Amino acid sequence: MQQTITQPAPRKEAYGRPKDFVETHKIISTQAGLRHAVVASSTQAGTAAPEKEQKKQFDKLFATEAPKARRSGVLPLQLIRELTVSGHIVGAKEENINPGSLDLTVSEEVYRVDEAFLPRPGESVASCLKEANAMRYDIALPLERGTTYIARLNESLALPRGVYAYCNPKSSTGRIDVFVRVVADGVARFDSITPGGFQGALWVFINPLSFPIKLASREALSQIRFFNEDARLSELELELAFERDRLVWDREKKPVTYEQMVVRDNDGSMILTLGASGAHVGWECLGLNHILDISRRDYYNSLDFFRPLVSKGNRVRLKQGCFYILYTRERLRVPPHFAAEMIPMDHRSGEFRSHYAGFIDPGWGFGSSGEGTGRPLVLEVRPIFQDVEFQDGQPVAKIRLERMFANPELCYDELDKSNYRRESALPLLSKHFKFPEQQS
Repeated sequence: MQQTITQPAPRKEAYGRPKDFVETHKIISTQAGLRHAVVASSTQAGTAAPEKEQKKQFDKLFATEAPKARRSGVLPLQLIRELTVSGHIVGAKEENINPGSLDLTVSEEVYRVDEAFLPRPGESVASCLKEANAMRYDIALPLERGTTYIARLNESLALPRGVYAYCNPKSSTGRIDVFVRVVADGVARFDSITPGGFQGALWVFINPLSFPIKLASREALSQIRFFNEDARLSELELELAFERDRLVWDREKKPVTYEQMVVRDNDGSMILTLGASGAHVGWECLGLNHILDISRRDYYNSLDFFRPLVSKGNRVRLKQGCFYILYTRERLRVPPHFAAEMIPMDHRSGEFRSHYAGFIDPGWGFGSSGEGTGRPLVLEVRPIFQDVEFQDGQPVAKIRLERMFANPELCYDELDKSNYRRESALPLLSKHFKFPEQQS
């Protein structure tokens, strides 16, 4: 009997989401033999498993994990682990699984290229290297600033047909001004593993912008999030979440109501503003040729790479092309049933980039049992076309909540490896730098 694949009605595409999704309770996975056959030349062509096998796989990976009210969204830690154990994710290590994402680690296969590129459908990334004048690069040598490199990632994918993914730079990558974008076999978009059922290799473009870096095998520059359906909230759902979950808090650690969020786009997102009161409000990158080894932890002094940014009259002036680390004025609190992403601001808010890293794990600022009062978000800002002046309370960051498929077994504030739970008067630099109070 021919199997029927039921699809929801097409929906308007926004922020790179697919226009339609296969219902994962109707069909899932590829044949088991395909799961372990991921190579650089893999394509996205797959063979559907028999109906009983699909249902068995779905029951194992999904049905027992999610509350009845939630059967779609961002896959949590325990399901990412199951995808790894079952062979849908190849080459990943348990230690790199986060509450709502998986760290992607670089291999020793690194090339210097003339420019970034995207493969065409059905074309592997490896087959494009010659056309990009790729030159094999010794990973022991520093990566020069202003130069483009591409590295094969240790992880590869043979995803179930109902699962797709998106990638973001890790926080520590954005805070050292390294621009990274993941590219996948046969996918003509950056940081996108779509549609569902992708099979193939993953690579990452690496561009140090402010200073040279020393790369190390198995270090993570990017992370990947897995979805089985559109997880975004409507404006009404966001309003209800404000009432229920106390998502945003002010400087005095008091909850902010939905009505108090006077600047909004009415598209299910939140607009946060810049914190620029006080003397020192952030960091300006010096842009020197000091080499930063990304394998170091709590090692470098901030003043070797940055200088404090001074506010005058609650205003800061940012120079075109320079790189700054700033804070949001508000404190974001993400409950375990949500993840969040910082997405691009409308260009009418100003010609600047306010972030590289965008993903915020479930449980950020929530505390171990809900006692948390949120935490400011760090902004990685670069004015694009001209000098700009920002003032305290100016809209600067747009946050979109995403539903979790199920609550993760552990949330961000419960993890021992969480690098940014501590707070300081100045925005925290990356994990490679000593905590401000520890610096002499």
